Amino acid sequence: MSSEEDKRAKRSQIVSTINARLTESGERDQLKELLRARLVECGWKDALTVHCEELIKRKGLEKMTIDDLVKEITPLGRSSVPETVRMELLQRIRKFLATSPQ
Repeated sequence: MSSEEDKRAKRSQIVSTINARLTESGERDQLKELLRARLVECGWKDALTVHCEELIKRKGLEKMTIDDLVKEITPLGRSSVPETVRMELLQRIRKFLATSPQ
């Protein structure tokens, strides 16, 4: 295995471990709820809904599948999450990792 593959494998293991800890503790569900609330508060959800409606109008409901819609909006959705929301969640994850037993 190359050093790059080793790094990817190690990173994947770390991500899996963190996800397991978040899930087992219930923190993952709390983070998801916080994220939903913050995205609604900042208008992100409404803006994405409007964008979806515009896409459907432009392409036509008959020609647009759910998969097409998801493929179209996912990059915009991810890139348009406000930095303040990203940072709040990241800080909460870091705090959880620092204070929870391993």
